[in-house]
Amino acid sequence: MKNPKPSRPRPRHETEDEIVYIDSDSAPRILFYGEDFWLEDLPVGTRCIYPKRPIAGLANPGAAIRYALNHPLGMDPLYALLEPGMKVTIAVDDISLPLPPMVLPDIRQTMLEIVLAMMADHGVDDVHIIIANSLHRKMTAGEMRRMVGQKIYDAFYPDRFYNHDAEDPDGMLALGETRHGEPLSINKRAATSDLLIYLNINLVPMDGGHKSVAVGLCDYQSLRAHHEPQTIRDSDSYMDPDRSALSHKVHRLGKLVDEQIKVFHVETALNNRMYGSQLDFLGRNEDDFSAFDRMKFEGMRYALKKLPRAAKRQLLHNVPAPYQLIGCWAGATEPVHQQTLAKCFEQYAVKVKGQSDVLICGVPHISPYNVNSILNPLLQQVLGLGYFHNLYRGKPLLKKGGVLILTHPGYDEFDHDHHPSYIEFFHRLLPESRDSFYLREKYELEFAHNPSYIEMYRRGNAYHGAHPFFMWYWGENGRQHVGKVILAGSENKHVPQILGWDRSDNLQDAIAMARSYVGRSAEISMLHLPPILITDVE
Repeated sequence: MKNPKPSRPRPRHETEDEIVYIDSDSAPRILFYGEDFWLEDLPVGTRCIYPKRPIAGLANPGAAIRYALNHPLGMDPLYALLEPGMKVTIAVDDISLPLPPMVLPDIRQTMLEIVLAMMADHGVDDVHIIIANSLHRKMTAGEMRRMVGQKIYDAFYPDRFYNHDAEDPDGMLALGETRHGEPLSINKRAATSDLLIYLNINLVPMDGGHKSVAVGLCDYQSLRAHHEPQTIRDSDSYMDPDRSALSHKVHRLGKLVDEQIKVFHVETALNNRMYGSQLDFLGRNEDDFSAFDRMKFEGMRYALKKLPRAAKRQLLHNVPAPYQLIGCWAGATEPVHQQTLAKCFEQYAVKVKGQSDVLICGVPHISPYNVNSILNPLLQQVLGLGYFHNLYRGKPLLKKGGVLILTHPGYDEFDHDHHPSYIEFFHRLLPESRDSFYLREKYELEFAHNPSYIEMYRRGNAYHGAHPFFMWYWGENGRQHVGKVILAGSENKHVPQILGWDRSDNLQDAIAMARSYVGRSAEISMLHLPPILITDVE
């Protein structure tokens, strides 16, 4: 056991107001705990890493979008690509972003209104709008209406505004293979159009670019080539495209798309203004709370304690985020995406000096895969070992073999409409093995081709039968890097046990367990999430 380090003066702020060191025992911090908030005292010396403050939104989003369409990168302006009688498909991102859904109008509605007006002005009548949901669940009619607004919904739904169907035998078209033998089939309507326009929201650096079409509109066999354990292990991290094997594979597939299809990309970057006036205290440093902030926090925490879990979940899912547009670019895939990535990192990247032995993250109620649904145990794993671990460029915030502490009740609850295959995967497969390669080899094809799961994906609102496998693989590089995961506040033993984690009744016990594992002098960091941040570790 190492001897504790002597106390030493700490700078209150390391860079602007983004990193704070706890220098007393009277500075509690807010941690998400599923559908609840915790106010926790962290050990003296803990490094609390906060997101950057939101970049100011553009004063006139519509003007910014029009300018991008008329001044594209690497392509002619959109109006110059249009002519009467042509066949155009517009693809849009699904409900997995932004998180939570944004205050109306959704930026996709704003983009669509401008693009569709341009189509009408140029006599383009054969227009379809396709949601690029890949193997995600199909959006409901109500969710689609909210996304695009009543006028567009009434004009296009259901015949010309619909979800992509990766299992439609007549709706996919094979584009061939990359030089590495990776196959690609995409939506036939999109592939056979005279022009494919992709309207993207870029919430994190792994989105957008070649991924939009090559992943959003593909089928299972295409996704299987890169959504697999070794690719995830080799992605360091998948929030850093230059170091991501996943990004490199998708880039190759996207090149295949651009060789055969004329694609005009429109990408938008949003700021991280996730909270409106109701919950704006959650985005601030607790040391800067006003008396009114403390009152709002206590009121919200009291109200949540009184509600059953399902009601709390519904309440939180129904609070939209006042995200603002901070950039828009249009044109060819790669030059557009380079601009988008630069703006993303400008908003999210936080410089951090050195790695930590212990990392604390509060797990909220929402992820890209449970909008209007339940954060089931598999998705709790996705947030912890998938997303939170990978929120870095260069090197991980957590040292190799360190301890990741997640605060969440670890409830064993699933949405039977959205995640039916998850239930079988979690309760049948994981007790047999947590080895991703074993699961892929023995069971993935069984689930992917299960007729019941295919039918629930195609006719209902269920994630594809193979999707829980991809979610388990998503945590693969985190599992290889992290020495121990502790679920603090877990209400049961079997969920962390099935996931291969330890558990504790509270955060203090979890920190004590972590110190017994890595030493009493452990350097501890807490990621103040959400909103999103990405650490640049020096």
